[in-house]
Amino acid sequence: MRAWAVAEPGPVERNPLRFVEKPLPTPRRGELLVHVLACGVCRTDLHISEGDLPVHRPGVTPGHEVVGVVVARGGAVSGFAIGDRVGVAWLRRTCGTCAYCVRGAENLCPASEYTGWDADGGYAQYTTVPADFAHPLPDDVDEVALAPLLCAGIIGYRALRRAALPPGGRLGLYGFGGSAHLCAQLALAQGATVHVLTRDPAARRLALELGAASARGAYDAPPEPLDSAILFAPVGDLVPLALRALDRGGVLSVAGIHLSDTPPLHYERELFYEKELRSVTSNTREDGREFLRLAARHGVRATTHVYPLAQAQHALRDLKAGRFDGAAVLVNDLPPVH
Repeated sequence: MRAWAVAEPGPVERNPLRFVEKPLPTPRRGELLVHVLACGVCRTDLHISEGDLPVHRPGVTPGHEVVGVVVARGGAVSGFAIGDRVGVAWLRRTCGTCAYCVRGAENLCPASEYTGWDADGGYAQYTTVPADFAHPLPDDVDEVALAPLLCAGIIGYRALRRAALPPGGRLGLYGFGGSAHLCAQLALAQGATVHVLTRDPAARRLALELGAASARGAYDAPPEPLDSAILFAPVGDLVPLALRALDRGGVLSVAGIHLSDTPPLHYERELFYEKELRSVTSNTREDGREFLRLAARHGVRATTHVYPLAQAQHALRDLKAGRFDGAAVLVNDLPPVH
């Protein structure tokens, strides 16, 4: 089968990925073999390709926003049949027995594994997933629309929960890419006032189209104090600015897996009055199930830009350069492997 592999991590402008032939994977016990229909392009894929995140699997195939169809099952699989439509997300496996897993915080499991980092992901014609970590998906929603929900949407939802937004509260979103534009839709549907702060004029226009109360530059102040804020841009310089924008008792959650260095924080200006700074680490399966239910209920939809599978590296370059709003999605337009 054809698949992309991170040959040598480095700047995406230098083409660190190679489009190669890999053996068709065989599902192990408890796993599904999935024919990939579409795979979202996530900023984490960029971090893995460029070496911002350490190499976990040499030559790994990125991609963890996968919509596909089950074509084979390993032993001891229940709950999925051949032909079922499934989603493959970032969290691939946890131990299930550590203190974190037992208390419902499997996202903190020290033995956790991740799709497209520890195991080959969806920048390919086929991938595998443990059945216990696959998400059932509806057949009546286009795969391109569904793909970004499986990481951008789920992580945005967890970041929103971590931000502790009160009912009807004022939410600031710093950065407005794939995750933020989905998070904004859910927050708006739940009655929040949303202010967007981002460098990209096209993203600011999209924010206003979706119903944001304001859209300003990334380093601008919002028009009113914020109850909660989420930092989606991987820019540490924005942390003190976002903290200053919070009202008393406000919470800032940092949604990314990678963040550039944060400047020193001034206690009285940025943290006093019981402001809180929280990180977001991956997600639980329950986060995914809850978000997919809420997305269906409120009609949350990604603004998407489609690339054929063979142009994955081009999509990553466009993501880094901010050449599109919303989310990029790779479509597997290659014939099935027999």
